[in-house]
Amino acid sequence: MEDTLPQKRTADVSNGFKSQGFQPFLTDADVKEIKIPVMGDCGHISGKWWGPEDKQPIIAIHGWQDNAGTFDNFVQLLPSDISVLCIDLPGHGFSSHLPKGQYYYMFWDGIVTLRRIVKYYKWNKVKLLGHSLGGAIGFLYAASYPDEVECLISLDIVSPSVRDVKTIASNTGEYIDRFLKYETLTMENMPTYEYDKMIDIVENAYQGGITREGAKILMKRGMQPHENGTFCFSRDVRLKVALLGMISMDLVLAYASQIKCAYLNIRAVPGMKFDQPENYQKVLDVIRQSSRKFEYHEVEGTHHVHLNKPDKIAPIIINFLNNF
Repeated sequence: MEDTLPQKRTADVSNGFKSQGFQPFLTDADVKEIKIPVMGDCGHISGKWWGPEDKQPIIAIHGWQDNAGTFDNFVQLLPSDISVLCIDLPGHGFSSHLPKGQYYYMFWDGIVTLRRIVKYYKWNKVKLLGHSLGGAIGFLYAASYPDEVECLISLDIVSPSVRDVKTIASNTGEYIDRFLKYETLTMENMPTYEYDKMIDIVENAYQGGITREGAKILMKRGMQPHENGTFCFSRDVRLKVALLGMISMDLVLAYASQIKCAYLNIRAVPGMKFDQPENYQKVLDVIRQSSRKFEYHEVEGTHHVHLNKPDKIAPIIINFLNNF
């Protein structure tokens, strides 16, 4: 294992790229909207392919109830010779929803979706970047296919969150009943809002975690027009109760021990709050031992630092990609 870096590094790139020699290269002109027919009769996965189409991209996976737009600001700080495929997970953004009656198991669905995409493009090796839920999915994929992942970059998460078992047990019945209620909703009885009100709702829901501009970026893929000039959310409402099928700490550590690829973890401070924050370092310690290269950085910002202040993380990621 190559591990010449300290276990914890605090990045100070508040002055952007000017002081470090980086320049933004990718622009809105360098992105193509795509549809990947990997869900059979169930539909497709949508995505945004940034950069050269003849170069295999880094696969970027967003967080829970976000969409591919979450990476828009960050990707435009990357050099033009890097390709990035930002996907909408099932039920998010422009991707198809799961069929009626099918429950969302976020982590497990994500591994299957990612595998379908890799098989569709016939890629033998992949580079993964994930934020929040996307980082947890990348963690599980890198552990499940350790010889096929070249690198994994995780933003403000290290693995699927481990929840208190008593809380999971006590909430199971409620989640199932809410799921059954949500699946009866149709476009006709979904709540709709004026555009500004929609942005207000999104901005407030993140409780200061994203800017208003960030909310507008997410809603480019996160809402759809309704009648009379109003809008409704495009994401599947059933995602709100997709919290069953969580993983135990023992299983998380077992997966962590199988990760072989080059690994970068960027933790936002204060970032996301976890039920059991001590587990973050425990999982990192295992990955440090199993991965061939390990980096950990902390940057000032909220859980969505990549959306709000992408200049905090872009230099770290560019350097990692150039040297792993």
